[in-house]
Amino acid sequence: MARNDQVRMPSGQGGLTRYFEESTSKISFSPAAIIVMAVVIMVVVIALHYFGSALL
Repeated sequence: MARNDQVRMPSGQGGLTRYFEESTSKISFSPAAIIVMAVVIMVVVIALHYFGSALL
């Protein structure tokens, strides 16, 4: 009689999942543009904290 004490891995490379469909965005920003936008938003928020009560 054959012994069945061997560990069997699932088929498909040991259980690793591979996704072949990669989504690509139609809009792309450069890293420099992201940093500039973040700095502008920070300046606007700080300005609103200081001068917001006078404006509203």
